[in-house]
Amino acid sequence: MFSPKFFCNFAVDMMKNRPNSSLQSLHIVAYTRNGFTDKFGIPRQSRDGSLLLTRIVFTPDFRVREALRGIEGYSHLWLLWGFSDLNNADMSDSPLHWSPTVRPPRLGGNTRMGVFATRSPYRPNPIGLTSVRLLRVEESDEGLTLLVSGADLLDGTPIYDIKPYLSFSDSHPDAVNGFAEAPKDYHLPVVFSPEAERECSAIKAELIEILSQDPRPAYQDNPDRIYGLTYSHHEVKFLVKNQIVHVFHVSKTENQHHKDI
Repeated sequence: MFSPKFFCNFAVDMMKNRPNSSLQSLHIVAYTRNGFTDKFGIPRQSRDGSLLLTRIVFTPDFRVREALRGIEGYSHLWLLWGFSDLNNADMSDSPLHWSPTVRPPRLGGNTRMGVFATRSPYRPNPIGLTSVRLLRVEESDEGLTLLVSGADLLDGTPIYDIKPYLSFSDSHPDAVNGFAEAPKDYHLPVVFSPEAERECSAIKAELIEILSQDPRPAYQDNPDRIYGLTYSHHEVKFLVKNQIVHVFHVSKTENQHHKDI
């Protein structure tokens, strides 16, 4: 896992050959808090109208009330964030070792596409961009926090910046989606065993949203393979047969993974 110090040092190193630039480092302004403690199961893209909630909690240096003045006037926000859960073997600290092509899971894991034509985490700079719906600004023991929906982010993800989404400039209804167009509406029906349904009644709707998107890599299609994910302190076991997700086990777990701020 990359540490926050890595991201700051990385930015400094990248700017050494740009003496006229005013950008010297990246500062983590906030962290995410939600039910996704593992990468498996996280939605592949953000989506509007999602039931999956994320709280944005600011780091002490940026818990400044005035910094959020006027933000309630926007319905959507952009989050700029860091891929914080990549293994050391996934990406070298040196930009000289980046790969120009990656293998998107939705294409079966064997087809290579240009890294800049994908949203893969394995990039020269491990930075992500997500649009979310702002539900409300809330007061807490840690100052003002933002409650958003639709984030495709792991619990504890570092946030580098927050910007308003502007429909008149950021929305392009006639945009062409390349090879990502085919799987954009892909979803599977989800059924629960009676026992599993009883155990997950409080989060059933969220689990349906997560599992209907089929978190499996496209190259895995063994109907007897059992998959597991954790969400909101629940361990979920399921398998996929005949393009139907069968959830047969749900149990509570005490695992907590919130990032200390």
